[in-house]
Amino acid sequence: MTAVLCLLVFHGLIGGLDVILNHELIERLPERLGAKTEEALHGVREFIFAAIFGGLAWFEWHGAMALVLGLIIAAEYLVSFADTLLEERTRRLPLIERALHTILFINLGAYTALLVPQLIDWGRMPSGMQLIHHGMLTWLLSALSVLSFTWGLRDTLSYFVLRKKQNRIAGA
Repeated sequence: MTAVLCLLVFHGLIGGLDVILNHELIERLPERLGAKTEEALHGVREFIFAAIFGGLAWFEWHGAMALVLGLIIAAEYLVSFADTLLEERTRRLPLIERALHTILFINLGAYTALLVPQLIDWGRMPSGMQLIHHGMLTWLLSALSVLSFTWGLRDTLSYFVLRKKQNRIAGA
């Protein structure tokens, strides 16, 4: 599990860099009416990562809970795929954003490939959540979970603000 957790920390750091640099500073997505749906997808993905980071930082997912975690990760794939298609239709991505997205997709595949055998093993156990501590990795992933959850709230709020502005403009 150490390799999976290290890859998740890396994912959180690269994902955070992408959000701050590309979404906020370069593209200013929360200010763009056309980015409303993208902001909604980003909010959902950040909540998913809050669950993954925090869930794997503190727990082993046994029995049916392994399936739940597998479904959460599958949802991340679907949201990221939908986000990629949306971005291709709505804006031209800067080169640095494309590069970071490529790294994130490769890393997503890597940590998933390493995690699936563990999920299969956990799936054979009686259902439940087993508390575990991975030392510093637990604390790093916990911090990333809190940051992801907070940013998920921020992007969800951005979606509602942009939707309200768009509705006002449409009604004017």
